[in-house]
Amino acid sequence: MINVSHEGAVEILTLAGPRRNTLSVVMMRALIGALQEAKGRVIVIAAEGPAFCAGHDLNEMIGCASDRVDEVFNVCTELMYTVQAVRQPVIAQVQGVATAAGCQLVATCDLAIAAEDAWFATPGVRIGLFCSTPMVALTRAIGRKRAMEMLLTAKPIDARTAADWGLINRAVPAADLAASVMDLASTIAAESDYTIKLGKRAFYQQIDMDQDDAYRFTRGVMTANAMAPEAQTRMRAFVEKRK
Repeated sequence: MINVSHEGAVEILTLAGPRRNTLSVVMMRALIGALQEAKGRVIVIAAEGPAFCAGHDLNEMIGCASDRVDEVFNVCTELMYTVQAVRQPVIAQVQGVATAAGCQLVATCDLAIAAEDAWFATPGVRIGLFCSTPMVALTRAIGRKRAMEMLLTAKPIDARTAADWGLINRAVPAADLAASVMDLASTIAAESDYTIKLGKRAFYQQIDMDQDDAYRFTRGVMTANAMAPEAQTRMRAFVEKRK
């Protein structure tokens, strides 16, 4: 369901499920567990097969009791919170399609790189199930007007458009996808684990604050950061022009 591998300090969690890696409850719980147990300094979420993720498994919603359907969305929400709560930066490595909750997962990850032939969509409106939970992450990633267009029309966008809109960091040739992701992950993994952990937590805490509250909060974070022994050592080395 989730294959775990390592390249140096980078931990790779590969989705390996049926039906284009749909996010069944079992798949989502497995990914939550893998994220929480990850020991690498950076996490990459990749996928097997021609698709990154085709969203929820609709079989878990058809003819089911409401508490069963509610469980699907509760676990999905837990997954999205976990991606942003773990200390490590999480990078999505996207090939093929990322639709509905799969698109939500990409939007939720801290960073994302996609193959140039990848595409993204929130097509729920076409089957009578508006992508309401995916729009939470999507709206925060690409803004109101662009998100609403994707949600109302169900039209897919290609990887270059996704990069232009801010859904992903960049699009690269398919043959270069894994190497490009690993280059980014390795660059981050080489930095201070303490500083990255602190910075990621502060990023998500301040992002929805108004400006005054955000500055008050981040001043305290930077003061605590600056007083940490690791920061003192590194700043002193920089001032003294040594490693």
